[in-house]
Amino acid sequence: MAEAQSILIVEDENKIAAVLVDYLMQSGYDTHHLTRGDEVEDWLESHPVDLVLLDLMLPGKSGLDVCKALRAGQPGRPAPAIIMVTARVEEIDRLLGLELGADDYICKPFSPREVIARVKAVLRRGTHAVAAGPDALPHGLQLEDAAWRATIAGHDLGLTAVEYQLLKVLSARPGRIFSREQLMDSMYQDERVVSDRTVDSHIKKLRRKIQEQLPEQELIHSVYGLGYKYEP
Repeated sequence: MAEAQSILIVEDENKIAAVLVDYLMQSGYDTHHLTRGDEVEDWLESHPVDLVLLDLMLPGKSGLDVCKALRAGQPGRPAPAIIMVTARVEEIDRLLGLELGADDYICKPFSPREVIARVKAVLRRGTHAVAAGPDALPHGLQLEDAAWRATIAGHDLGLTAVEYQLLKVLSARPGRIFSREQLMDSMYQDERVVSDRTVDSHIKKLRRKIQEQLPEQELIHSVYGLGYKYEP
């Protein structure tokens, strides 16, 4: 029988932590809980884990500082995956978290079902490094930021700026599930109010253009109740 994967929850709100511990344990994970950011590094020295659910606002040391320290690495040990958890939904916080090396983020309030789905997706990817560059993308997919152009095997997909941005965000983190809200944040930087269905419309057009070049492949998948993911 395979050994259970281990998860550390770093959360100072005990009610939230208790719910996460309960759901993760029911899903078969070996789960631990800390309440302070300045306890994490020392604890991990003797308790290596596969993934850290890391709250942004913590006593002792902020989640961003903890994330940065963990990404600096521990000699001889692989770094754990990191999912940032935050009630501060401003774009700067989310971007900072990801730029520091977080594999994903979840905004409060969240459903335990969403957390389990995100945890499974991150652990299934099996790599916690920064996403590979365009040359490593499958099916000959190339993204050229300077021209806002995407090609497959040299054929221009003819994407609009919004479609290009969607494809860039999705393909940068294969297997990660993006909610419609997260994708809207990447599509529109001017805080305009748009419908969730706007994302669906752009995704539909993007899929059609990709399938014209790869008729037997589906690169962008719908995840019922959660959003979309890029997974060749």
